[in-house]
Amino acid sequence: MAQEALLIIDMSNDFVHPDGTLTAGEPARQIVPYIVTQAQAMLEKGGSVAVCMDSHAPKDPHFQDWPVHNITGTWGWQLYGDLVKWYKPNSTNPRVTFIPKSQYDAFYNTDLETKLRRQGVDTVHLTGVCTDICVFLTAAGANYRGFKTIVHRLGVATFNPHQETFLKQMELCFHTQIV
Repeated sequence: MAQEALLIIDMSNDFVHPDGTLTAGEPARQIVPYIVTQAQAMLEKGGSVAVCMDSHAPKDPHFQDWPVHNITGTWGWQLYGDLVKWYKPNSTNPRVTFIPKSQYDAFYNTDLETKLRRQGVDTVHLTGVCTDICVFLTAAGANYRGFKTIVHRLGVATFNPHQETFLKQMELCFHTQIV
């Protein structure tokens, strides 16, 4: 039987909190209640949730291009706000998984695809930040691996004014449904 999964992408303190080192700001904070509601609804209908988190070592070469952020185990790497409150009681649920990732695409060099396939997932719903970077490239990664992709417009944010352009590109390039 086909299943669905919700991916929560990079909703860390560094990307969402006002004091984060690479924050997407208020737009990112505004999507948190929507993501929590969608995560709970996904579990209630029998689907899965994957928290996909940018994870870096202190001297990661990634920081040649970006400010230092999401150092594994630090405050900046932790889930933001009400997402922590949702995740903690659900973290032992076998349909909830945490996926550390070192690249923009949550599928690249992770076990996300394997975990989703074991659960019979054929459709992934994408939420999180940033629409034009990690959400966009995770949509590409999902599409390349044969997953149907759905992006929740009310569940994504970025720090630049090009969100709609990237949503349209996902729709055109990866056959992503925008809801």
